[in-house]
Amino acid sequence: MPAVPLPTNLYTDTAHPAPSTPPLDTDRTVSVAIVGAGFAGLSAALHLAEMGVDVCVLEANEPGWGASGRNGGQVNPGLKFNPDELLSRFGGDLGRRMIDMAWGGPDFTFGLIRRLGIDCDARQNGTLRAATNTRTAAAVAATAIQCAAHHMPTRLLNAEETAFATGTDRYPAALFDPRGGDLHPLNYARGLAAAAQNAGASIHGNSRVVSARKQSGNWILRTDKATITADKLLVVTNAYADGLWPDLRRSLVPVYSSIVATEPLPGDLAAHILPQRPVLYESGHITVYYRLDKQNRLLMGGRGPQRALAGHTGSLDYLKRYAERLWPGLRGVRWTHAWNGQLAITPDHLPHLHEPSEDALIYLGCNGRGVALATTMGKQLSERLVSGAAARIDLPVTGINPMRFHPLWPIGVHSAMIWGRMKDRLGI
Repeated sequence: MPAVPLPTNLYTDTAHPAPSTPPLDTDRTVSVAIVGAGFAGLSAALHLAEMGVDVCVLEANEPGWGASGRNGGQVNPGLKFNPDELLSRFGGDLGRRMIDMAWGGPDFTFGLIRRLGIDCDARQNGTLRAATNTRTAAAVAATAIQCAAHHMPTRLLNAEETAFATGTDRYPAALFDPRGGDLHPLNYARGLAAAAQNAGASIHGNSRVVSARKQSGNWILRTDKATITADKLLVVTNAYADGLWPDLRRSLVPVYSSIVATEPLPGDLAAHILPQRPVLYESGHITVYYRLDKQNRLLMGGRGPQRALAGHTGSLDYLKRYAERLWPGLRGVRWTHAWNGQLAITPDHLPHLHEPSEDALIYLGCNGRGVALATTMGKQLSERLVSGAAARIDLPVTGINPMRFHPLWPIGVHSAMIWGRMKDRLGI
C-alpha cells in the first residue's frame, strides 16, 4: 500500500524540509525494530541509537504523519487524573513515579529540544487549565491544592488574574503551570527524526509493516518490499493501529480532533490575546484548546467532525464563532487553515503500556497529551528494551483489553460530544 501524503495544514505549509526516509527495500537484521515514527517511536529510536543500539524505524507514511505532526502544539504537563487519584489507584511507589514522569514531561521535552538544537519554535511559557463554570472552577481549585502538596510550581489564578492572562473574561479561574509551553509539532517530529538519524538510527517511510511474527527467537517484520529481522520489537502506532497486532486496534478509540488557524494577527490584537503566550485548554466535558504561535497566528482546537476534513475552514465555523466570543476583535480576521487528525483515547483515559513478551513492547494512548508524554516515554521504552525488567518504567504494564462493541465507537463518540456540550452549557 503506497504512503498517504500528509494532509495540507498550517504545519505542512510552514515546516522545514523533511529528512530523507526512503522506503526499506533491502532485507536487514537489527537489534531493535520500531513500528511507528511519531514522537514515541522517534524518541525511542534516538535514545537507543545514542546508547549504540542498532535500531530501525518502519513508518507507513512519513515521520510525524499522524497526531505527532498535526496536533495543537501544546506541551502540557500531567495526566487526566489528579495526583491523589493516581496514588490511590496505583499505590505510593508507582503513583508517585507516574506523577513525576507526567508532570515533569515538559521539562524533559524542552530540555531534549535544547540539547539537540531542534528548530521548532519551542517556547516554555506555561499552560493554563481554565475553568468555564462554577463546577470546573471547584475542580481546578482541587487540582491546585494537590499540585501544591506535591511541591509543583503551579499557581491558581482568580477571575481577574485569569482575564489578564487570557484577554477574555470568560473564565472564573485557571491553574497556571510554568512548565508547559508550545512548539511547531511537525518541525519537532522532523527534528527528532533527523537527530535520531544523526545518532545512527535508520528510519524508513512508506514502509508499512504488514506482518510481525516470532520465529526462532527473533521478530520477523515484513513490508511489501523487504523483511526486517530483529531481536526486540516496539510498536507505537497509537490511533493509527491497524491489524498488525491482535486486538490492539480494538483497545482504543481513534477520535478526530480539529484545529482552525488565523492569519498572523495585527500587533495590538495579538498583544491582547494570551499576552504572555501561555497555551490554554479548558476544563470541561468537551475540551477546547488554543494558543498563539510564534508568528501570532491563533490556533483554536477542539472536537469536530469524526471524519477527515477536506481542508476548508467552513467546517469548523463553531470554533471561529467561539474565538470571536472570547475576543470580539477577531471579527473580520481571515482564517487560513483547517485540519484534523486522530488521537488515541483509551477507555480509562490513561496511556497504555503492554509487554506481551520480554522482547516486545507496545505503547499508545496519550489521550491528547502526547507531545510531552510520548517524548518522555520514548526514553523509558528505549531503556526497557535494552535492560529488560531491570529498567524502571513509570507506567503500569497491562494486558491488551479489547473494547466490547468496538465497531460502534463512531456513534458513541458523536453521542458523547453532544451530551458533553450540553452539560458544559448547563454547568453540570
